[in-house]
Amino acid sequence: MARPVAPQAFLLSFVGTFLTAVLTGLFCHFVLRFAWLESLLVGAVISSTDAASVFSILRSKNLNLKHGLASLLELESGSNDPVSYMLTVILLGLMGQGGSMSIPLLVVSQLFFGVLVGCVVAVGAVFLLRRVHLSDNGLDTIFVVAVALISYALASVLGGNGYLSVYLAGIILGNSPIRNKVPLVHFFDGVTGLMQILLFFLLGLLAFPSQLPQILLPSVLIALFLTFVSRPLAVFAILTPFRTPIREQLLAAWAGLRGAASIVFAILVTVSDASTSHDIFHIVFCVALLSVLFQGTLLPVVARRLRLVDDEESVLRTFSDYVDESERELVELPVPVGSPWAGLQLHEVALPEDSMVV
Repeated sequence: MARPVAPQAFLLSFVGTFLTAVLTGLFCHFVLRFAWLESLLVGAVISSTDAASVFSILRSKNLNLKHGLASLLELESGSNDPVSYMLTVILLGLMGQGGSMSIPLLVVSQLFFGVLVGCVVAVGAVFLLRRVHLSDNGLDTIFVVAVALISYALASVLGGNGYLSVYLAGIILGNSPIRNKVPLVHFFDGVTGLMQILLFFLLGLLAFPSQLPQILLPSVLIALFLTFVSRPLAVFAILTPFRTPIREQLLAAWAGLRGAASIVFAILVTVSDASTSHDIFHIVFCVALLSVLFQGTLLPVVARRLRLVDDEESVLRTFSDYVDESERELVELPVPVGSPWAGLQLHEVALPEDSMVV
């Protein structure tokens, strides 16, 4: 499902996230009068889109998007967090004690070891899962959890991007023929729900509603700039060369919701030794809330107004929703007047063996 839109999605993920961060940083500096590095840091933290926010809305409203837009958005949202994380770490290093750090070396290290560890760990895991029987007592789920932890930890120890490593490992594992894949997918769907509950619970402990009025104005301005300027400019700059219709570009721009990932990166700012003059955590927290409330509420309306809702397909038919392969085939058999089957009841018809009537 993702293959036809993979080039556009990865360009949006890497180049688009960078453009969004830079444009938002320029706005924070020249309009809101933030310091240079602090402005770029705000842009970096909120530059990635949130897949969970977009697809919880699409699934709850049962809206599937035409022309591969659902897969485009999910692939972009799932793979742009490492870029936002990398930009955040670089700027924190420049603002903290690591001001003399080699940025090109850090970027190369993050990408190289992130990709290398993710691919190597995933290939090794697939090799073992195919040859070792681990399905008894759920040992295969424990093994895959260990694979996720190892891919993140090993990449981080070597100086790579742990998020990118885990993402690639999951993509490779999910597209490999391994035993018990359906139970594994369902297990991790449950884990995903549990982790989201835990994540938002922890975020709730860190946020103080009493501090939101103080940063409401800059948060609203940043959210409006993100929604109507920086995200659309990045989307149009990348998708126009692919001759993507304007309607699809508009929806892709509108669906760039901010969510939990941005808030988690804001926590990195809070616990770092970087000196900031603004409450970046609560600014990002407020921007994410405004994004979900404003863009998220209107997303179904915008999709229908742009005539990009596909009522013939289910939104669950995206590239990350897995259904086990089957040998079944749906065949429609017309029964015209004069047919030997005409007028018979189902139990009177000599159906082929192993066939079902639906």
